[in-house]
Parts: sequence; structure tokens; C-alpha cells
Amino acid sequence: MAAVEYVETVVVGGGQQGCGVAGALQERGRDALVLERGEIGQAWAHERWDSLLVGSGNRSIRFPGLEYEGDDPYGCPSGPELARVLRRYATERQLRVRQHTPVRKVECLPHASDHDDVRFRTHLASGALVESRNLVAAVGGYAAPRTPAPAADVDPAVHQMHSHDYRNPRSLPDGAVLVVGAGISGQQIADELVDSGRRTFLAVGRHRAWPRHYRGRSIQEWLGVLSSLYEEFGAAGGDGGPVLPGLPVTAVRDKGDDLNLGTLAAKGVTLVGSVRAADGDRLLLKDNVVETAEAAARSFRRALDLIDTEIRDRGFAAPEEHPAPALPLGSVTAFGETLDLTHHAVTTIVWCTGFGPEYGILPRHVLDGDGAPVRRQGLLGAVPGLYYAGLPDGDSLAPVGIGANVENGRFIARLIHVDHVLRSGSPAPLAG
Repeated sequence: MAAVEYVETVVVGGGQQGCGVAGALQERGRDALVLERGEIGQAWAHERWDSLLVGSGNRSIRFPGLEYEGDDPYGCPSGPELARVLRRYATERQLRVRQHTPVRKVECLPHASDHDDVRFRTHLASGALVESRNLVAAVGGYAAPRTPAPAADVDPAVHQMHSHDYRNPRSLPDGAVLVVGAGISGQQIADELVDSGRRTFLAVGRHRAWPRHYRGRSIQEWLGVLSSLYEEFGAAGGDGGPVLPGLPVTAVRDKGDDLNLGTLAAKGVTLVGSVRAADGDRLLLKDNVVETAEAAARSFRRALDLIDTEIRDRGFAAPEEHPAPALPLGSVTAFGETLDLTHHAVTTIVWCTGFGPEYGILPRHVLDGDGAPVRRQGLLGAVPGLYYAGLPDGDSLAPVGIGANVENGRFIARLIHVDHVLRSGSPAPLAG
């Protein structure tokens, strides 16, 4: 018979969101067990490319009861650096995190009531069973690599991988590389490849472009104090499907110029249109390179306009910039509707086409037709006691940010605290 244990709250996922919930519950004296399939910070430490930089900056790496105290708040840490901070936090706070403990499935007991201590059964791959009153799914929305349909029609001689599996230029076969997707991963990887001497193609797609610095401040500083800018930054703007949208590109390896389509083209990256279909060694493209770059340039100018407006309306003192920064379009040219991989000696395609939600461990009745969580509002699941940490809320991406684990965690912890107080008849205050 499988071993059974009980804990008030099970948290699935030992990333920043899961540890943030556990830390917030600890602040309130509530017990929680975090189950992590790999190591704490697994994705940051082991499942991203070597040179990845976290664009939200050092200052965003915060957890319940821990703020950044270093001397480079707007520097961009690497993935392993973020993972090390997270592991140190979990160790110093003595959070109950069970590493290398994959979850096989979660049961939502169909007849459980508000009076029952056991509303969920979490089945571990080991065969053990953990029962709980609350279940927090903190696996995040960016868990399942998404590769589009045309990948299946590419000549098998071409090496293909998702950005999830890319590590560095040395790990790829000799030859030119096509990077598909112009989000954070696509632009950072294309930048690294061209700097390594590889002939690099980048298939563009709709995205936002932002300046790294403007009027004496980093974009992270402006985002922290200007609500209108953060609302624009945090808008999901997706197509309503199960794939979550990406965030603006703000991190560069040399801490110098902006990274965008214009700077990549000036470095020698060949921009090509969005991939529509594949036929062996030929890719059919949209003829949208110039259109996409011009839209990104408008996004760039929009960010400057929002900052200028807030500075003017609120009477802030900030130095003028003349000329104002701009996304350079001088090297951006149309490419056409076909990319012949053999002719251009392209031997590798890196699909930087995003991630989707991966909640297959949960019962079907709490998920929608695309496998994404059904939520009553924000972080609340479809059944009482089920919570989600690290998913967009409405049209805002704000809750998926690294530092948002503090607000997410404390919100969930407060609801669990209120549930306990009201159910137990404790005289403890509800607020606070």
C-alpha cells in the first residue's frame, strides 16, 4: 500500500512562484510542502541557454521577506545566478521543498466539502500519496515548449531544436542558423550567434521594442514608478490561445546598446519574414520584415512618449535626450517570400516560438479545452482550495514577473489563512 502523508497545503513547482507561496505561508505560520520534479530553480539553472540574461534586472529578484540588497539593482543576472538566489532563500528560510519528486497526477476529491481537511490527493511518481486541503499549482505558464506545425515539413537533414534545448553556438552543427521568433530568446540567441561568427537568419514576428535607458534612468526604473508604462508593458495582447505572450526585450550581454531588429540587422543578421509553411528545404514566408520592424519602432517611440508624458505631467526632473533614441531601420530590408535553406547553407533551425501551459497533472474538469486552467478570478482555481501562481491575470502579464511572486504568494497565503481562521473558529484576525 502506498505511503500517505498529510500537509495543509501542497505546492507543485519549486521555482520562484512556488517558493514565493511557501515563503508567504511561512510568514503566516501555515505549513506547506513544495514538490519539485528537479532541483529548486530547475528551469533557470538547467533548461535555458547558457548566456540568457533576465531582463527584469537584479532588483526584481525578491521573495517574501527578502529584497535585493546588492549594488547593481538594474544589472541583468543570468539564469543560474537567479537559481542560486532562490536556492539560498529556500535554505535560509528552511522551506519544506522536496526536490527530484515528480508529481504523476492530482485528484480533486469530488465530494469534498468546506469542512473536510482532505480535498486533494497528489500522487507522486514514486507511488507515494500526499493529501491536502489546498493545492497550489506553481508550474508556471511557460513550461511546455511550443514548436509550430511547419517544423514537421522541414527536410530531416536540417537540425531542429526549440530554444528550450539550445545552449550555445558550439553545440550546433557547422553552417548557418535560422532563428525563428523575435522575442527575448530569439533576439538574444540571434545576437549570440552572429557575434560568434555564424551566418544568422532571424524570422521576425510581432513583438514590442523598448529602450534600455532613457532620460537618465533604466527602463526597469521607469517601469517601477510609472503606472501607465507598466500597464503597457504588462498587457498580454495575445491571441486568446493557450500560448502565453512574451515580454519585451531589454537585456543585452555587453550592457551597451539596445537589442532590437534594427541593431541585429546592423550587425549582419539577415531578417526574414514570419514562417508560414515548409516544403523540404524551402520555407514559405510572409513578406513582413519591414512592416514588423516599423511596428516595433512605433512601440519603441510609444514607450518614450509615455515616459515623456509622465515626466511632464508629474513635474519630474529628468535630463532631456537630444536626439531621442530610436530603433534604427537603416539596415532593415525586405527579404521576400521564400528561404532556400540549402542555397543559404542553413543547417540548423532554432525555434524560439514560446511556451504554453502544462497542467496535465490536474483533472480535466478544472482545465479548458486547450489544457489551460479554468479560473474563477485571478489566482483562484475552478474548485475551492485550488490556486495558481505565475499566470497572467486578464490582459496583464504583471503576475508572471519574477518579483510578482511576493504579491502572488501573499495573496494566496492570505486566502488560506482566512479559510483556516473561519473554519476553525479561531479568534485570530482575518486582516493583515
